[in-house]
Amino acid sequence: MNKAVFLDRDGVINKALVKNGKPFSPYNFNTLKILPGVKESLKALRDSNWLIIVVTNQPDVSRGKTTKKEVEKINNYLKNTLSVDEIYTCYHDNKDFCDCRKPKPGALTAAAKNNSIDLNKSFMIGDRWSDIEAGYRAGCKTFFIDYSYKEKRPSNFTFKVKSLAEAVDIILKS
Repeated sequence: MNKAVFLDRDGVINKALVKNGKPFSPYNFNTLKILPGVKESLKALRDSNWLIIVVTNQPDVSRGKTTKKEVEKINNYLKNTLSVDEIYTCYHDNKDFCDCRKPKPGALTAAAKNNSIDLNKSFMIGDRWSDIEAGYRAGCKTFFIDYSYKEKRPSNFTFKVKSLAEAVDIILKS
């Protein structure tokens, strides 16, 4: 069985656009900014034989605020530029009640099935309560990157950190 680090995209790999204390995805490729230390952190995970899988909610597609093509352009850039094995994207909105939209663990369990991943030996890193809840429900240890957003906060994280780099340091020392 493989071990994986699951990552949320916006706020973990790239800078989230924060408006009135709430995080949003970049609307297009031109607004994408990779966070400091991400490339090095993901390379360190890769060098230590971790699978790196991004699981991201992108409801702005169904809300008409961006296009699937624009999201895929960002995802393809991240996959080709960083050490990312796969990206699982949920384009649904809350009202769709799908299994792939975090806080449900469907994207993580699908990735685990497709890649023979032991979820109990894996980690989920996110900056929102829904990321942490999805990781928890899947059976992963979780890292909450706390940006003090003005929204619901997670209650069941394993570690609270300030960045992906800090989380990766803990993972590599464990």
